[in-house]
Amino acid sequence: MRMTAPRRTLLGSAAILAVSALALTGCSGGGSGDDSAQGGDGPEIVVWTDAEREQAIGDAAKAFEEETGATVRLVQKNFEDLRNDFIAQVPTGEGPDITVGAHDWLGALVAAGVVDTIDLGDTASNFEPVALEAMTYDGQLYALPYSLETVALVQNTALVGTDAPATWDDMIQRGLASGAERPFVINTAGETGDGYTMYGLQTSFGAPVFVQDASGSYTSEVGMGGAPGESFAQWLSTNGQAGYLSTTIDYDINNELFASGKAPYTVQGPWAISSFEGIDVAVNPLPSAGGETAAPFVGVQGFYLSAQSKNALLATEFLVNYLGTEDAQRALYEADPRIPAYTSLGQEVASDPIIAGFLASAQNGVPMPSIPEMGSVWDLWNAAEAQIISGAEPVSTWNQMITDLQSTLAG
Repeated sequence: MRMTAPRRTLLGSAAILAVSALALTGCSGGGSGDDSAQGGDGPEIVVWTDAEREQAIGDAAKAFEEETGATVRLVQKNFEDLRNDFIAQVPTGEGPDITVGAHDWLGALVAAGVVDTIDLGDTASNFEPVALEAMTYDGQLYALPYSLETVALVQNTALVGTDAPATWDDMIQRGLASGAERPFVINTAGETGDGYTMYGLQTSFGAPVFVQDASGSYTSEVGMGGAPGESFAQWLSTNGQAGYLSTTIDYDINNELFASGKAPYTVQGPWAISSFEGIDVAVNPLPSAGGETAAPFVGVQGFYLSAQSKNALLATEFLVNYLGTEDAQRALYEADPRIPAYTSLGQEVASDPIIAGFLASAQNGVPMPSIPEMGSVWDLWNAAEAQIISGAEPVSTWNQMITDLQSTLAG
């Protein structure tokens, strides 16, 4: 992945000495986020976090404080409030220097002018490429990643063993041979449609939702039209008619059918594994339905730097050389187990075959677009998929969706 050099640079030894000198001067800190008093006369950086990650960030902060003389103040907030509060408070000077957040916030944060670029320098090589790609916008890196999530193929080992099926057709044949009621089940959110869960199968036809440029950033060019999109639409129709895809399946029904042994294969994320307690499962990358690699959406979480930080040098030092270490990344994983974005840690925890399967799927995947245009996609896209699965003429329905989406984006 090629990235344009951002204007912030990774701190070297000379800069670290400058940070220490800055701390000794007692310069004022960055934005606050609340009014709680803090000890110490040095500069302060403020970090917004949720409850799950507060202790792990605090542990990294202790070493930072000891080595720089600065203070790190943690402000705990509900995760669902972080994005809107960050956008609202950074311009007023009341926001934090750093916040934890999801990668699909990035387009909104850049548009609002509240987030700054960072440079991980050599540290970047320690992270999964898809994680860095997710945190990149217009060729610039905006966050330190720490976790990944995606969907994968989950299979009941008592019915179909642990081996990954080579293709969609191979999986269906194995599922039929298992004797289960259905060979496969996938959530379509009922009649609403679920492009997110289906996306890896769609990309195996070479039909991405938006085109990515050379830097890995998404453009606003719709990529799922033309012959690849039409082939995927025909595949939806064929498998809907065969009963392998159905708009009677929502999230709960999907999980119940798999957990009860009525379907030996499903597509799910790690968040659903607890629903399958009592059965042995294997997790593998998604099989290809269209001949190309099945690339599901990957979600990434990480740490953003405020564009209004008054102590950006200190905040960058804390991000890169304290939160960006293997020890800190391990502490974050232990506090809130998610697939690590830190490559060596991911390899370590992949001794658990379930985690290994989701990690392998994520390594095949692509970031879910963070561009604002993505908000216009879901309703049209989901509805077209559901209509085709239910029997609508596939090519004309798909092409009408593409036309409507392009008109919406142009308007």
